[in-house]
Amino acid sequence: MKRLGICSAFAAMLAAGAAWSEPLATIDSGTLAGVEEGPAVVFRAIPYAAPPVGPLRWKPPAPVAHWSGTRPADKPGPACPQVVTGRPNLGGYIGPTDEDCLTLDVTAPPSAKKAPVMVWIYGGGNIAGATNLPSYDARNFARDGVIVVAMNYRLGPLGFFAHPALTAEAGDHALANYGLMDQIAALRWVHRNIAAFGGDPDNVTLFGESAGGLDVLQLMAAPTARGWFQRAIVQSGGGGEPMQDLKAAEAEGAALATRAGLPGAQATADQLRALPVQTLLANARGARPVVDGHLIEEPLTAAFARGDEARVPLIIGWDSNEASLLTAFGATPAQWIARTPATVKAAYGERESDALLARDLFDDEVMAAPARWFATEQTAHRAPTWLYYFSYVPERQRAERPGTNHASEIPFVFDSIDAIPGRTSLATASERAETTLAHACWVAFAKEGRPDCASGQWARVSADGLVFEFGDPAGPRPHFRETQLNAQTSANSTLRASAP
Repeated sequence: MKRLGICSAFAAMLAAGAAWSEPLATIDSGTLAGVEEGPAVVFRAIPYAAPPVGPLRWKPPAPVAHWSGTRPADKPGPACPQVVTGRPNLGGYIGPTDEDCLTLDVTAPPSAKKAPVMVWIYGGGNIAGATNLPSYDARNFARDGVIVVAMNYRLGPLGFFAHPALTAEAGDHALANYGLMDQIAALRWVHRNIAAFGGDPDNVTLFGESAGGLDVLQLMAAPTARGWFQRAIVQSGGGGEPMQDLKAAEAEGAALATRAGLPGAQATADQLRALPVQTLLANARGARPVVDGHLIEEPLTAAFARGDEARVPLIIGWDSNEASLLTAFGATPAQWIARTPATVKAAYGERESDALLARDLFDDEVMAAPARWFATEQTAHRAPTWLYYFSYVPERQRAERPGTNHASEIPFVFDSIDAIPGRTSLATASERAETTLAHACWVAFAKEGRPDCASGQWARVSADGLVFEFGDPAGPRPHFRETQLNAQTSANSTLRASAP
């Protein structure tokens, strides 16, 4: 692979009398022209796989065709197909969508040499999301010497879908988890090409939030993803729920086909591929990884319990008001309390209101107990692991929010507050300090494989149940919510076998 370093490429172009003034990089599929933005050079909408359209819909990602000349890489590519609500999300709006969406963005220091690399997987329930939302602005990672790669990947019924006709067609090959296949293809692209941007292909940290965090866990357990990353960070990834097997996923796919006007399980692969994207989206009912027997060979928790996961350094944690997702789960506080076993509720004692009790029950069941369980398993398998709890709420929001809403830690991690419209003038010294701390922890982990960022206070997970709290004030919290998390773990059949 030929590398055309950004500074040397610019000098060469000037010497040749060419008009190019943009930073250039040559990768295995051609030459790219990016753009300088503040402390970073940015290359956008780089194809890492062939467009998954026509006969390539519901196929593993195929190689990119080589292009001649210099390809502009200064504008965002379309997001993958999804239901676009028109409401702001993480400081911005999902832009145009297109089935031809398998592109990634690279944000790098201008003169990087063997720089650490972080590969970002956005959240959105595996049904929504895009790389170019303001909270994901990675220029301050570049300022601090880290390259960030963010990929779009197939979502919803295009990314996680099974049907008997597609299973028969696939034979002994992976199927159903096309979004995860895309993420692995992006990691392999990084290994082949990141040196062209000054990155170190042997120092890659995979990090993701929400569904992206769950996908990180799935890739840690997937044999075909092994070796393509050296560290992992899971932000509010959950992972404690039962997984869907292939037969159940096929039944859901057949039901979607029926709703779309096709003959259910008897629909052919050609008929499915002929369905318009909007018809698929309108008839879909969520998306989640499937135990397909190929890419995902067994349920996630079974793989971790057996020690059959990537034994890489891991940061994992959750936010203090994950229950901001409660309505997305289709439940009221009273309904969530009612579904919780009495033995678990007994561990929580009295709360001021049902809303506060439901918040704690939801947070611990859906995010905290699974995070601690995965951290404990990773530690047991001799991989250094750090557990966090993000509770910081900006002063202006403390009267209206009982804690850190789901995904609200992202602009702190990215140090992207100034990229979010309207946020710069509202940020206080306290908010800036928390941003500096969280961002420094993620940068240190990418560079050194440990979060040396809090004066040595963030120690590894051990028998004392230590959690580092990003709060006001920040600091270590031994035996954090131990009684409650033990009760949640014991009540969860997917985690019970390894309850502390």
